[in-house]
Amino acid sequence: MRDSRGRREGGVRDLARASSAAAELLLGRRAFLSGALAALALPWLSHAALAASALPEPARRALETSPYVYVSPLRRDGSESACHAEVWFAWLDGAVVLITARTGWKCRALAHGLDRARLWVGDHGRWRGLLGHNEAFRGAPSFVARAEESKDAALLDRLLAAYERKYPDEIPRWRDRMRAGFVSGERALLRYVPAPGPA
Repeated sequence: MRDSRGRREGGVRDLARASSAAAELLLGRRAFLSGALAALALPWLSHAALAASALPEPARRALETSPYVYVSPLRRDGSESACHAEVWFAWLDGAVVLITARTGWKCRALAHGLDRARLWVGDHGRWRGLLGHNEAFRGAPSFVARAEESKDAALLDRLLAAYERKYPDEIPRWRDRMRAGFVSGERALLRYVPAPGPA
């Protein structure tokens, strides 16, 4: 026969065991949910990471340090379009990310289903000059990528944070215009994920 003290101690032990079981269940559920979310994100992350790892080493190094990429959307037959403009960019999650006016050729090409582009990485000055086009960028590391538009405001925040570091003198004139243009739809946030295969 147990006294009231024994009953209290037994009750406390039972409560502790129940609390421990509930905590294990909660932690197990959290671990399950974390794993499920990771599994959902894994295909996208692994695709971008795999594509980026297939880039030639000179291109990977240049993407970490270069202020510009030169982007030329590709026609359906694989030939380059006439536009090869240099643009600001950030290398985020295995993709070249940039924001550009929706009226520009990069956006219009994507709207027409032309989602492939050739990118060169480096600083070779302005492509369009007073006496014609500067083709020096063609000596830079290059690769072919798939373009896609992103509506992710968090990605825009990361891009603008990268721009703050890369272009500290110029970004104050552009930051608010870029953000407002993204909200209004006048500017598009583009991701260029390296595509497997020959450059």
